[in-house]
Amino acid sequence: MFMEKERKELIAYGKKLVTEGFTKGTGGNLSVFDRKQGLMAITPSGIDFFEIQEEDIVIMDLEGNVVEGHRLPSSEWYMHLIQYQERDDIDAVIHAHTTYGTVLAVLREPLPASHYMIAVAGKDVQVADYATYGTKELAENAAKAMKDRRAVFLANHGILAGAQDLLNAYNIIEEVEYCAKIYCVAKSMGEPVILPDEEMELMAEKFKTYGQRQTSK
Repeated sequence: MFMEKERKELIAYGKKLVTEGFTKGTGGNLSVFDRKQGLMAITPSGIDFFEIQEEDIVIMDLEGNVVEGHRLPSSEWYMHLIQYQERDDIDAVIHAHTTYGTVLAVLREPLPASHYMIAVAGKDVQVADYATYGTKELAENAAKAMKDRRAVFLANHGILAGAQDLLNAYNIIEEVEYCAKIYCVAKSMGEPVILPDEEMELMAEKFKTYGQRQTSK
């Protein structure tokens, strides 16, 4: 089997998304890209994360062809693939249906720099224009809105995050959801104070070394 180690990681982080309340049922999907082989391992479509087996993971190439696997890949496979085609800083992608992030996505409201931890994703988190799930249009909208960032809200849908590995991609999901929750609660009480771009640029520099999570590749 191709990408045996990555298969195990995808299953583990898929389960973690559910147990930590970042998605429900079969909602969401995860992938990892092996740049040396030019192959993407992605979770299958419509299978509960606690039932996915290693052989259920689908292996695809950069042209979208299935190289190995008997299952259908996630319906959002192109939303993952386009990140690997266009970004050299992303080798893992996670899409989830987090609660507060999706609240902002439904409101079509970006997450501004209301908390410094948003810097794990960029100076803010934008909302991609709406498109039907599983379409090329949604993938392209997400890639466009995620430019110069590592996370994006999908209008009326959920969140997408990318990083050098699953550990970091999951960390971005986790931190953005926390910041989205704080922002939503703060908005219910008043008007959140937004940090200036200069401060977020400083945070971006500090985050390059502070608490850095090293890739295992």
